[in-house]
Amino acid sequence: MRMFNPPHPGEFIREVYLEPLGISYRAVASKLKVAPSTFNRLVNEQSNISSEMALRLSKTLGRSPESWLIMQSNYDLWKAKQTVNLDEVEELAIR
Repeated sequence: MRMFNPPHPGEFIREVYLEPLGISYRAVASKLKVAPSTFNRLVNEQSNISSEMALRLSKTLGRSPESWLIMQSNYDLWKAKQTVNLDEVEELAIR
């Protein structure tokens, strides 16, 4: 199933956790045991989820670590499809 414009994980965190619950990014960063600036960059879509962050998010916010990484991967792939030109890329002919 192709997804149109999947959300960046930071957008998802803002819209599903921070805004509805009225919780600050600093409060979540404290629970994650990361610097507020680190979590703020993620929430503002200026950084991506690493495997380590996926583990932390899973424990603090729920969802599996794999789901956090899949969300990041879906977003990254969608972004790449917007910019990568495959016109000159060739298929490998395999007998």
